[in-house]
Amino acid sequence: MSSNIISDDRKAKRNVVILVLAQALLGAQMPMIFTIAGLAGQSLASNPCWATLPISLTVLASMVMANPMSWIMQRFGRRAGFWLGTIGGSVGAAIGVYALIQGSFTLFNIGAFFTGFYMSAQGFYRFAAADTASDAFRPKAISYVMAGGLAAAVIGPQLVKVTADAMVVPFVGAYLAVIAINIVGAFLFLGLDIPTPARPTGNEPRGRSTLELLKTPVIAVSIITAMVSYALMNLVMTSTPLAVVGCGFETGTAADVVTAHVLAMYIPSFFTGHLIARFGARSIVATGLGILAIAGFVGLMGVELEHFFVALVLLGVGWNFGFIGATTMLAGSHESHERGRIQGMNDMIVFGGVTVASLASGGLMNCSGGDAQDGWIAVNLAMIPFLALAGAALIWLVMRPKDELA
Repeated sequence: MSSNIISDDRKAKRNVVILVLAQALLGAQMPMIFTIAGLAGQSLASNPCWATLPISLTVLASMVMANPMSWIMQRFGRRAGFWLGTIGGSVGAAIGVYALIQGSFTLFNIGAFFTGFYMSAQGFYRFAAADTASDAFRPKAISYVMAGGLAAAVIGPQLVKVTADAMVVPFVGAYLAVIAINIVGAFLFLGLDIPTPARPTGNEPRGRSTLELLKTPVIAVSIITAMVSYALMNLVMTSTPLAVVGCGFETGTAADVVTAHVLAMYIPSFFTGHLIARFGARSIVATGLGILAIAGFVGLMGVELEHFFVALVLLGVGWNFGFIGATTMLAGSHESHERGRIQGMNDMIVFGGVTVASLASGGLMNCSGGDAQDGWIAVNLAMIPFLALAGAALIWLVMRPKDELA
């Protein structure tokens, strides 16, 4: 048994290296998109309340594609799904380039929707890391792959600085860079070695139905806490460039704040897996929710540059603990032949919440008061009920008898 675990973890570690590189290179497009899409949308939209609609459509597409993407990976393997993601990212950026040149908000939104194909595929990197890992290595594998976003945190926003105004039409250069990232990054998946799950035959177990899986307490709470952690992070992050620029700072400064935020999202990943292994996933999720609450409090304290930096750094750390902890809980609560159902359903629900959050972000930011400061206050106040929901769900899970959790 031990030799099999060692062998499995050798394969898992090779896969983790590839997924870390993919997270670093391909993942750089997401902080780029989240930095500039709202600003580009604001310049194209006739009504500033719809400035963040492109980001909302990206997240919506990620939600819509979650189940189909999960099915594709279950049927044809992880590599096929990841390649589909890079195609979507390339097509979306190409449409974005054309839309910016034509000054069309409608076309820009269509391109943003295709970008969500990549976002959906990227969401499965963390699950792919767990596919060939032993129980002991699983939380570390997930954490290491998430840590790959550290390089993306540096590469993405810095590319925005170099490319955003490199062409006559603002932001066109950044979207051309996204196309190049997807084309180059697609080659990484040639080295991925994750077997496609065999389809059950005869009397082999086919696993629980989707409804049965969703009624499992651990799975239900994992999904709720993952959704809240990700949605609140997106709610605040999406509005941050608008708030920073609206409060009198430069676009480059907004990119620096986003860089600090994304660094804070992924630096903890180097030790989050070890913390989960030592203290348990539920404790780390609870810590993450607490840090998110503190981030909201700091955001309400003012709109000086230090407030933005501190709030967004705390937001990143809180997301890391909450989301990785919830992912670890989910990954250990189902069998391999059930993953096509529950992983896709999980991401559909999670990104459904993120879609609502990103759409609400623009409305709260631009239409909740007379200026950017009023909008920023509204965004941070909106965190309160959702943190209460996630906290209550986690307490409910902890208080349940152990024999009722499976």
